[in-house]
Amino acid sequence: MSEREISLADPEATDALGRLLAGSQPPGAVVFLDGPLGAGKSSLARAWLRALGVTGPVKSPTYTLVERYPLPAGGEAAHLDLYRLADAGELDFLGLDELADAGLWLVEWPDRGAVGLPPPDLRIRLAMDGSGRVARLQACSARGEAWLGRLPG
Repeated sequence: MSEREISLADPEATDALGRLLAGSQPPGAVVFLDGPLGAGKSSLARAWLRALGVTGPVKSPTYTLVERYPLPAGGEAAHLDLYRLADAGELDFLGLDELADAGLWLVEWPDRGAVGLPPPDLRIRLAMDGSGRVARLQACSARGEAWLGRLPG
């Protein structure tokens, strides 16, 4: 599967990436967000959700583990932060089966969810790079491959 690397010089570049991905995502997209603490996973998710029309507070689900957002165009988006998950078996208590029809899954710390999550279409690895960040986008499905192919540059 293909990959793309995007330099994010500042927070505005992270927001722009969120808008770009929101504007090109396929329906029902599953996105895994990887990276160390402070790499910008929640910032990217927040910009993405805003670009989809979510208004009001967009909170990091660090303590709630799952935040659901109704989308103005219909359906909903799910933002998961599995950092505090002690065992993948805890996913059974999060009601993820109710999210089967979500228009978007944004999953931070996906490796802590192991096999309890749907397979990703796109994996985004964020890392610090000097005073900015770098995002490595990796297609993980045919849908993700087509998605990456639609992105400019």
